[in-house]
Amino acid sequence: MTSSSPRLFDTHYQGFLFDMDGTLLNSIAAAERVWSRWALRHGLDVETFLPTMHGKRGIDTIAALNLPGIDVGKEALEVERGEIEDLDGVVALPGAIAFLQSLPPERWAIVTSAPSALARARIGAAGLPQPRQIVTAEDVKIGKPDPAGYRLGAERIGFDAAQCLVFEDVLAGVQAGEGAGADVVVVTATHQHALETRYPTISDYEDLRIETDPHRGMRIMRVG
Repeated sequence: MTSSSPRLFDTHYQGFLFDMDGTLLNSIAAAERVWSRWALRHGLDVETFLPTMHGKRGIDTIAALNLPGIDVGKEALEVERGEIEDLDGVVALPGAIAFLQSLPPERWAIVTSAPSALARARIGAAGLPQPRQIVTAEDVKIGKPDPAGYRLGAERIGFDAAQCLVFEDVLAGVQAGEGAGADVVVVTATHQHALETRYPTISDYEDLRIETDPHRGMRIMRVG
């Protein structure tokens, strides 16, 4: 694990809000297999299309294409079914399982652009602990980069977003966390190209531990 900024380790937070895909687990291969097949059926250039679908709700991705004569909701459900059926290679990021298990369960939530059934399937496939609180695609009218999801996630664990740290991996999610008023840390484990960001980065959760203070909250510590 590496971090680009020591200030990440100097701040206490009341809650942690995690994106899922690319942040707690790696589902890139599975997602791209399903979306590639869908894109080919609709005559899209797969190589150009795939980078546009990460970190967003499937229904928003499809709607933005303005494809003629399609039922956006029906297409999104078709993709969702394909993703639920294809969990091959979905794995937790290094250290993520132990890191989540070390957190007070009422102090963290997942805020994902995935639908609920897909999110739960991928969490289970990766061996991550199921969160007490999760915000999914069905819970918001507008997906990331809109901040509604992170605001709702903070509310569900009982805090203002400004008291929380958001863990993200893509620009749309970073913008959502920022818009909610939270601090953001960028997880780079699945990045092929560095995300340009002013926020601190971590490569994964290896060598991270949590110090919990009953008054000040949680602080990330680096060990080793």
